[in-house]
Order: sequence, then structure tokens, then C-alpha cells
Amino acid sequence: MDIPSGLKYSKDHEWVRVEANIGTIGITDYAQGELGDVVYVELPEVGRKIAMGETFGTIEAVKAVSELYSPVSGEITEVNDKLQDDPALVNKSPYADGWMVKVILSDPGDLAKLLSPDDYRKMVGA
Repeated sequence: MDIPSGLKYSKDHEWVRVEANIGTIGITDYAQGELGDVVYVELPEVGRKIAMGETFGTIEAVKAVSELYSPVSGEITEVNDKLQDDPALVNKSPYADGWMVKVILSDPGDLAKLLSPDDYRKMVGA
């Protein structure tokens, strides 16, 4: 199971990578493994404001449908359109090609409430 350093993690198995004030959000390798083969991802509109912990979309796999929860608050500036044609990118590359949305952070303090890679590792028993 891959848990990269340099990211922050939520207890709901989302990750965020922050560069300047832009957060890129996706689901963890652990989460995609638990879901199984991803067949559909529903993402929000650009411009939508989301709050930390709020649902921003859904992910459908062969085994289950799960909601996606934002690890940070902000405004969505970009969605990964590649997931419409190839939702399996979430399985193949959850931290690179399988990212879901980018947001302008409205409260950088949200990051302090998230898990470090080591804390996330402990949570999932890795």
C-alpha cells in the first residue's frame, strides 16, 4: 500500500497535496483497494464552494458506491475530466493521474486537522 509523504490525509481516506494555496484532492491507495475496480466518478462543477468534511461527489466501484468528502474547505477550480472516460485511473494511479479536484484553500488551518502520512499509516494498519 502506497502512502506518500508530502500529503495530508483525512480519516475518510482522501488525500490533499497543497502547492501555494491550491489543494489537489483524491482518494488514497488504501481506499481504491477497498473499493475494487472503479467504474464511475461523479465530480462537482468548477466554482462550487465546499467545506471541510462536506461531500463533493461519489465514486462507484463494482462492489460499492461511496461518497467523496473534502479534506479541506475552498472553491473548486478544476476537475479531472480524464476520469469521465477512464475512471480506472483512480485504481491505477490514485496519487497522480487519478486525482479528482483542485481547490483554492479558504482556510489553510484545515491542514492542521488532517493526518500525517505516519498517522494515516497507523490508522489503516499499514
